[in-house]
Parts: sequence; structure tokens; C-alpha cells
Amino acid sequence: MPAKNNGFDGTDAVLEFNKPEQVKHITMLEEMNKKGDFSYVGRKDESTEKFYNGDCAMTTASSGSLANIREYAKFNYGVGMMPYDADAKDAPQNAIIGGASLWVMQGKDKETYTGVAKFLDFLAKPENAAEWHQKTGYLPITKAAYDLTREQGFYEKNPGADTATRQMLNKPPLPFTKGLRLGNMSQIRVIVDEELESVWTGKKTPQQALDTAVERGNQLLRRFEQSTKS
Repeated sequence: MPAKNNGFDGTDAVLEFNKPEQVKHITMLEEMNKKGDFSYVGRKDESTEKFYNGDCAMTTASSGSLANIREYAKFNYGVGMMPYDADAKDAPQNAIIGGASLWVMQGKDKETYTGVAKFLDFLAKPENAAEWHQKTGYLPITKAAYDLTREQGFYEKNPGADTATRQMLNKPPLPFTKGLRLGNMSQIRVIVDEELESVWTGKKTPQQALDTAVERGNQLLRRFEQSTKS
């Protein structure tokens, strides 16, 4: 939760996820952890396997986890939108999109760019984008792919497969809901993981952990900001 519209308005953004609303949320999870209602099993997608193996009743995960859950779960399951704090201002907002991306860099020859253009055109064709969406659980990258998936009856046959898309479109997009743009983002994620792990193990309070994560993360942001000026 950085300032400057999540970093899109400048490299001088600062992290701000140590405010009362975020502390309240982590405190809730800490209390659930102590009671055994919440279990931390790893930094990546470990909880998905725990879910489809029947080791936990609920998991919060990427829509990209749906493919594995659909394949391996031997029980009926439901898909819901992300929970939210009803006391938070303007809640619920539309979700922030995440995931990997493809970039085309400058400095290559014309033949290379011709190949790149053909590849991107292939990915964007409705039938290909729809198949990718249906087989992975990731959001369709075009409206045409979404429409084709709906026309094929995929959402009717697979309830919940369109939940992430509907949450993305829950409200009109705002400057701070279109994603994140931060330098050293991967390193900042590691810092957040480390500090939250100190909460789950009882080494720090939620406030202490979030304060430290913000301080450490802002140091990386300032380092990145300086590199853009040199």
C-alpha cells in the first residue's frame, strides 16, 4: 500500500501499510493463528496444496490456483470474492490485478519485432486467450476471450471461474486500484514475508512488524529512486 497511487505517480512513493486498518487486519490473523484457526504454511502457493488435499477448509489464493484445485480436489468447493473490512472507507473496492507480464524492449532488428508481433497476436486471439484463461484460472486478457468463454458455457459448468473477473469489475477503476509500480518490488515482498513471519512466530507485534517492513522497504525505494536520477 504505497503512496503516489501505488507508485504510478512517481518513484518518490513511500510505503504506508502500517496504518491502523492494516494493523487491525494482521492482529486479527495473529489472534486466529494463536487459536489454530489460521495456519501459515509458506510464502508461495503451498496453501493451495493443503486445501485440495483436505488439510485446510479455506484458502486465500490467486485465481491461477483454480486449475490445480479443479484437477486435484476430490470434494465440492466454492469460490468467493476476497473478504473485506466493512468498517474500511469505501469498502469493498475492486481488486488490484497481479501476475506476470510480457515486455518488448527496444534495440532489436525489424525481423525480431515482426516475430514478436505475430506472437502477441497469437496470444490475443480470442480462442487462444479463452483456452489459456479456462485451463489456468488466470483472468482473460481480452473482453473477446471473456465473451467467448461465457458463450461456450464454461462459467455455467464451472461456478466461480468468473469470480476474479467480477471482483476486478466491482467498481469503476481508481488511480490506486490499477496495480503496483515499485522499484525493488521483489525484495520488498521478501521483507514483508520476513516481518509477517515474525508475527506468526510471536517474535513481534503486528505494529512492530509492519513498522519495520515499511522502514526497510522505504530504504529500498529510496535506493531505486536514486538510481533513476544517476
